[in-house]
Amino acid sequence: MKIRVTIVQLNAHLGDFDGNLKKIYNAIDIAEKNQSDFVVFPELFLTGYPPEDLVLRTSFLKKNIEYINKIVSYSKDKKTVILIGYIDVEDDAFNSLAIIHNGKFLGKYHKHLLPNYSVFDEHRYFKSGNEITIIEYNNIKIGINICEDIWSPIGPLHYQVLNGTQLIINSSASPYFYGKRKLRKKYLSTKSYDYHCPIVYCNLVGGQDEVVFDGGSIVTTSEGNIMYECKPFEEEIVTLDIPIEENLRTNLQDPRRRHISSTKIPNINIIKISNKIERKTKINVSTKNFSLKREEEIFKAVTLGLRDYIIKNGFKKVVIGLSGGMDSSLVAAIAVEALGKDNVLGILMPSMYSSSHSIEDAKNLAENLGIKYYIIKIENIYYSFVNELKEIFSNTKEDITEENLQARIRGTILMAISNKFGHIVLATGNKSEIATGYSTLYGDMVGGFSPIKDVYKTDVYKMAKWYNKFKGKEIIPQNVFVKPPSAELRPNQKDQDTLPPYEILDEILKLYIEKELSVEEISEKFDKETVKYVAKLVDKNEYKRRQGVIGVKVSERSFGKDRRMPITSKYKEW
Repeated sequence: MKIRVTIVQLNAHLGDFDGNLKKIYNAIDIAEKNQSDFVVFPELFLTGYPPEDLVLRTSFLKKNIEYINKIVSYSKDKKTVILIGYIDVEDDAFNSLAIIHNGKFLGKYHKHLLPNYSVFDEHRYFKSGNEITIIEYNNIKIGINICEDIWSPIGPLHYQVLNGTQLIINSSASPYFYGKRKLRKKYLSTKSYDYHCPIVYCNLVGGQDEVVFDGGSIVTTSEGNIMYECKPFEEEIVTLDIPIEENLRTNLQDPRRRHISSTKIPNINIIKISNKIERKTKINVSTKNFSLKREEEIFKAVTLGLRDYIIKNGFKKVVIGLSGGMDSSLVAAIAVEALGKDNVLGILMPSMYSSSHSIEDAKNLAENLGIKYYIIKIENIYYSFVNELKEIFSNTKEDITEENLQARIRGTILMAISNKFGHIVLATGNKSEIATGYSTLYGDMVGGFSPIKDVYKTDVYKMAKWYNKFKGKEIIPQNVFVKPPSAELRPNQKDQDTLPPYEILDEILKLYIEKELSVEEISEKFDKETVKYVAKLVDKNEYKRRQGVIGVKVSERSFGKDRRMPITSKYKEW
């Protein structure tokens, strides 16, 4: 016995009911053509995810119900059972999965476990479900659940399996961070093995503000093997035949489940569906399992995040300040991959402190990428500012003020070009700089989106090296890799004049920001004075980050709503 399932790993556009509906209809037609028993969509695919405070608008909720009814009507005379994520509205709002078949709304499943950590705020918007839903499909029991429900040791999955479920179908919108894909595959494989039950895991793909969904939908066998993995960071619709008889055979050979108490099972909702499909087609799909290097995976994530942010928000072109340094070089490369070379504009803004090789490196990069660029010198503008400020600045020494003034002139030029032509400015700061405040408010921090905001400096270099290798030629000039990083705001300036070496800095930052270790704990591995200095920089610059632009989340803990530290706080570890 086999159950044929069509997995719909597509990119939803939040609030675009018509656009999402078009994709839904197309996927249903593909599933019907392939004579599938089920077609499963990602979590809240109809609305897009996460809808955040749109859930508080009754007009949004009503629109969502209106479009679910359209799907019900579209399903008439179709054999395939449709599992589609939407918001159910009763006495409250529920993150739900609709069960639709042949012109009828057969039932729904309400998500039980509502995540309220990291980027999630589901307790703010939804009420938890209290029923376990099992579809009895031609006498085969199929459990359905939503995202977080499958991750808990004791939750809907546990009770569904104890009640005889032979297949689990999970609808997810699981955000990406590096390591998540490996963790997900390992976890679901273990669940399948422990419960002797195949799992169909359908995940969302695409960018939504700072969050990226990587797709990577998978099917596991009752033995815990990966039967199929969808392409990461790409849309894909695939139909698979999933063997069910192996489930019984495994249970007989490994009877551990018999000894687990099946008492205290929550309310169970059984939805019976009789559906005869005489198949004339065979599905032949090769086993796929994707393994990406860290640099490639992060590059794909930020490229997808940038592309969707630009396109979904109605922009067409971006403008980037090219300094000849590594950060702006990588951002330009990402932008070209995401949007095409004709939609990327580079602006070189040399000052009296800019080295000749930096200007040449920026020009060579632009030419290698095939993007248009302009050179706008800022020296005269700078001295005009200094001249106008000379009275109020009299009897003071030159300091960081004059350095930041250069950065703010560049930011003003980029925003002027943005205003004039409608291009969105891409900020080029990396996580190491943003964490320590090694950036200028209203200067190099200006922009509408920051692709590498959550990428450490050491990873920036690794991604750039991978990119050149991926392209099979030197796109980012070799000199960019070998010269010491510098903001070039004063003579002979280098990043390491102010910051520890990035190899050390990044490791301290990961422990302090992502693992929340104390200064004392981190000092067991690194010099204590260095750790205290780094912690002080991180804490003191929260006010800057709060005013910064959003960017793609690729780490376990990114800046923004993923990490919510108070600006005003007397608690210090340094």
